[in-house]
Amino acid sequence: TNLLRADFQTRLELVTEGHARARDNMGSFKSYFPSSLYRPRVSSRTACQGLDTSTTPARSKFVHPAANFTAHSAQEFDLSYFLKGALAGGICCSVTHGALTPVDVVKTRMQLEPLKYTGMVSGFQKVIAEEGAGALLTGLGPTAFGYFVQGWFKFGGVEYFKVQASQKLTPQQTWDNRNSIYLGSAAAAEFIADIFLCPLESTRIRLVSNPTYADSMIGCMSKMAAEEGMIGAFYSGFAPILAKQIPYTMTKFAVQGIAAEKIYDSLGKKPKEMSSSENLSVSLASGVIAGVAAAIISHPADTLLSKINKAGAGGSGGMLSRLGNIAAETGMWKLCTQGLAARCVMIGTLTAGQFGLFDIVMQATGATKFHFHDPAEEH
Repeated sequence: TNLLRADFQTRLELVTEGHARARDNMGSFKSYFPSSLYRPRVSSRTACQGLDTSTTPARSKFVHPAANFTAHSAQEFDLSYFLKGALAGGICCSVTHGALTPVDVVKTRMQLEPLKYTGMVSGFQKVIAEEGAGALLTGLGPTAFGYFVQGWFKFGGVEYFKVQASQKLTPQQTWDNRNSIYLGSAAAAEFIADIFLCPLESTRIRLVSNPTYADSMIGCMSKMAAEEGMIGAFYSGFAPILAKQIPYTMTKFAVQGIAAEKIYDSLGKKPKEMSSSENLSVSLASGVIAGVAAAIISHPADTLLSKINKAGAGGSGGMLSRLGNIAAETGMWKLCTQGLAARCVMIGTLTAGQFGLFDIVMQATGATKFHFHDPAEEH
């Protein structure tokens, strides 16, 4: 009995000593999460009691590393946020591109047949006179569906890549490199989006250039695949669509971000200090500026894309050979200017509408839009 009692006493002392050691070690515990993600928040009750808050454990308020952007929780930029951004992007691109289908029809005709369609107004008149007003909606199906898919990956991708890039940098590095983050995020997101957009854009252009080719989007795609094969029918324009869309998207997001920043600076306010309608006005104004800049930069590739998807254009060789033939036949000046005015009107309006609708849908879903902030300023 004495031996059992001594053994029990020894074990009890060891357990007690272990608990004490563990409690002492908690004081030196270090989190594996970067300390830059968190900012201490002291409750008003603690402050009123006059406690020493330097040593009092305080509940943390999550601070996103993207240039000191304060979020209410670590889940602010989780999968739900990116899905909301993708949905908003799909809706805004589908609605705006679909609404501007008549303008796009005339613009494409001007690029494909410049001798016949010499101007925007006269182009509308000729299409209506020869084919009826319904011809202005040619390609509406592939346009609306294709740009919903593209907008899903483009806007959702840009939000995703912006946040991911910001998490790799300090707040000051994020702010200093915000334009590079815009450009890189836009390029990566657009490349992914174009893989899905290219077949539908090829279908749209075929329907616009030859309205009698098929009666529907599905019928057109089936006929093109049967006649030319999957790659020839739907991805012969992949190189020009990348050359068009990637610079366009990079310019659109970077210029819109800079323009919005300048507008806010001129007003002397931050986005959080303005009402929803005022922020929407800034999005629309900066969107027009970004759209015109993006249209000018991407227009030569847009002209090539329109021409290469016209049956027989550029000969019967490979894609690069056909592109070279089209460029030589058209000339650099015409590649840069044919239909440019119409495209500036179209893209300026479209881009403004996209950024405006994106903000509206994001707000409707309850998402707090990601913004870059200067960490040197109080937020």
